Order: sequence, then structure tokens, then C-alpha cells
Amino acid sequence: MRINIQFKDRVGIAHEILAVLARRGLNVVGVEVDPPNIYIDSPELLEFMLPSLQEDCQQVRGVGVIKVMDIMPGIRRRLNLDTMMAVMEDPVLAIDASGRLVIANAAAAAVAGLDEASLCQKSLSQVLDDAGIQEELICSGFRMPTREVNLNGEPFFMDVTPVSEPQDSDLAQLGRSVGAVLTLHAPTRIGGRLHALQHSEGSGFHFIIGESEQIRALKTRAARVAIVDAPLLITGETGTGKELLAQACHGVSARSSAPFLELNCAALPESLAESELFGYMSGAFTGAQRGGKPGLFEMADGGTVFLDEIGEMSLYLQAKLLRFLNDGKFRRIGSDKEVKVNVRIISATHRNLRKMVQEGAFREDLFYRLNVLHLEMPALRERPDDILPLARHFIERACTQAQKPVCRLNSAACAALVANHWPGNVRQLQNVVFRAITMSDQRVLDAADLDWAEGSITADVENLDAAENWDLSVSGFERSLLEKLYPQYPSSRKLAARLATSHSMIATKLRKYGIPQKR
Repeated sequence: MRINIQFKDRVGIAHEILAVLARRGLNVVGVEVDPPNIYIDSPELLEFMLPSLQEDCQQVRGVGVIKVMDIMPGIRRRLNLDTMMAVMEDPVLAIDASGRLVIANAAAAAVAGLDEASLCQKSLSQVLDDAGIQEELICSGFRMPTREVNLNGEPFFMDVTPVSEPQDSDLAQLGRSVGAVLTLHAPTRIGGRLHALQHSEGSGFHFIIGESEQIRALKTRAARVAIVDAPLLITGETGTGKELLAQACHGVSARSSAPFLELNCAALPESLAESELFGYMSGAFTGAQRGGKPGLFEMADGGTVFLDEIGEMSLYLQAKLLRFLNDGKFRRIGSDKEVKVNVRIISATHRNLRKMVQEGAFREDLFYRLNVLHLEMPALRERPDDILPLARHFIERACTQAQKPVCRLNSAACAALVANHWPGNVRQLQNVVFRAITMSDQRVLDAADLDWAEGSITADVENLDAAENWDLSVSGFERSLLEKLYPQYPSSRKLAARLATSHSMIATKLRKYGIPQKR
């Protein structure tokens, strides 16, 4: 039985408690003292003996109650530590002051190709493929910034946490460390964490809002394309949601559990884009991070790399990307060692790559390697049925962000949104809604709120600046709206349902502007 005896700390009290058990002939196999508790493991102690043991212990000054325990605290702590080490996916090594391994978890043993006991018989220099790392650690007092190392030929980023003497020790007062815990992070694990941070909401085709015929057809085609493990090119105007489509394709593919990392080729100069994609070695260039840095291809191994605005990539990087697509191999900047990874490339652009190929601005061979599979993201003006559902979605999001009650659109605002040409597509619609929610105090948004937020949102429907007065401006807008929507909803009832108004009002307006009604 294992018991916990509480006491008031004083010199010799633990010895006196153990003497009580010795006088009763009880063998003790484990003792832990952590004032105001002493934990005792005595296999010969039975439950019926507890009352009399309590009476005997009460004769010792300062002894309190006795409680039965299921397990000794030290054993519990060791079991918890062993379990934590076993389930950690990152390799972890603990070393003593001389650099010899004292603890290694299962992940480290698996990478090293040894069992944990054999691994702990080695020094750090025998385990890591990095000459001088052990001496460097000891000389630095086990305080070293994150750097890249190799374990059994595999690259890892190593974090060092010093292990110091307890605070009441003289050694601690001298600032000495007695070892360190080394945590090794694989590039793919770093990529997975980046993916989790950037895409915490998840991905899938249900995040693409819209029930228009165009979007339904796109989702059907994309679902087939997504499961094919080949390069995919997504084209479409700026702001249509190409990145969202790429994330959805990754989310339903066989690579969905691996990282999805993206690079905007238009956002970085050539040198930075190269280091972001392929990584670099320590000292490869001025300002390079000590220990080197893995690139997106390395961190996304097993997953997907999304290259946005691929049409903006320089011809030099196009050549390097083409070589990578040929065999999946690349070299970090400043390295002569080839790295092989398995990633899927999804690229996107708003530019006409075929025309760029003809002009010599884009490599023809790369175009055909990227365009194995193809999806076209339709412009917002081509799917007017999705404008209002998207607007309502953005209204809910904007109201939540602004901590306001959810607003709604009146019929005039709905008509203005549907009639707009939307050159900026979904991104422009989102910005218009956000500005309207931010700047308006109304629970019901009118067309004027949208106009004020956007700056004449309906200017592309009709040149209202040239209108002579308010009535003519309204008439011009109504005529343009009806002429645009009536062919798609060829009856007063259908069009009234689309614009959330009465069919009699629509019929009256159609007659007023001389728009022939279909029989």
C-alpha cells in the first residue's frame, strides 16, 4: 500500500515516522519527502492496519492525517514524462554537461535508426552530422540560437533549452548549466504549423459561396480535378477567389492532411522569391539567417504549393521551377546538395499566359507543365445570382467584426449591387460591404450607403454625372437595371422575385420604359 502522511516540517521528523513503520515490522520499498508530505510505499501495509498506524504516528509530534495513494508521485511524474516523450512527434534529446545523451524519445530513435537505449550510449557529436556542434554547445553554456543540424542525414532545426541546477544550489549562483534539452523540428513539421495557422478555418468547396449555374459547374469540374495528382492552373480576373479555389482543391485531395503553402510571385523581388521557394544555406548571402532556412517546397513536402500570380515570375525563376517540375529536385541557395520532395503545384494568374508565351515573357515549356489541368474562375458580373448571397455573407462577417447587430439590404441597395459591373469582383464587393457597415449607423442599408462608401458604385451602369436632375438619374438607373435583368428573368413575377419587390411594380416600370414583355 502507498500512503501520504502530512506533517509539520522539523528536523528529524521523517526519520521518526519511518521508525514507527520499522517497529511494526513493515518493509518500505520507496520513500519520497516533499514537505509537508512524506510518501511511503510499503507492500506489507494492509488497509485494516491503517487505524492503528495512525494512532502510532500521532505519537510523533507534528504528524497529521494519513491518506491512501494509488501511485507514488515520483513514479507518476516519470510515467507522465515517458508518455509525453513517446507521443512527441519531434525528436527530443537531453544531454549532460559533457554532451553525452541521457534521454532520447522514440521519434529521435526512429530517425537515428537505433533503439532509445543504444542512442543514449552515444555523445551528441556521434549522433548529429555536424562537426563541432557538441563543443560549440558546451562553450556557449548551452545557450545557442536556433540553427539547422542533420540527424542521420535528415535536416532539422534545433532549439536548445539549457538545464540548470536548482535555485538553492551554489552552482546555480555561478550561472552554470548542467546540460540541455534539444528539440529538433523537421521542415515539414514547420510547414504543417504554418498551414494550421494560416488556414485554421479549414478548406473545402462549401467555402465557395454561390449557387449560380456557373459556380455549380465549376465545383463539379473542380471536384474531379482536385483528386488528380497533377499540376493545376487556375485563371480568372483579379479578386474572383482563385486562392480560395486552390485551397478547396487541396482540401479534398489525397494531400489534404499535408501543408498548403502559398507564395505571391508578384509580391517579392526575384532574389527573395527564390529564397522563399528553395531556401538557403547558412552564409549563402549577406543577411542570411544563421543555420540556413528551408524553402516552401521543403516545408510543404507531401502537400501543395500554391504559386499566385505565376505570370509575374521572372524568366530566371521560371527556369528553376521548370527543372523542379521535371524531377522534384532542387538545391538550396549556396548548397551543392540536391533535395528531393513530393509536392503538387497549383498556380494561378489573371494574365493571358498564351499571349505572354507568344511575346516571349513566359516560357512555353513551363506553361505546358503548369497547364496539365485547368480551371477558370468566372467573374462576378458573369454570375449575378451570387451577388446578393455573397453580400449577405460579407455583411454578417463585417457586422461581427465591427461588433454591430446584423444589417440587411433594402430593395434599392440590392438592385444597385446586382446592377454594378464589379471590375474588382468578389474582393471589391467585400470591400464595399465592409465600408458600408463601418460608416453607416443604419440597420437597413440603402443604395445611398453603398454609393457613399464606394464612391458612385453605379457609375458604370449609367453616366449619372451627366444627368440633369434627380428624377432623370433615378429613371436612367431603373431603365438600365431592367434592361440588364429582364432577359435573364423574362417575366414580371420572376424579376420581382429576383429584386424582392412586387410584380405589379415591375410590370408598371417595364411599360413605363417601353421594355416589351414576353408572352
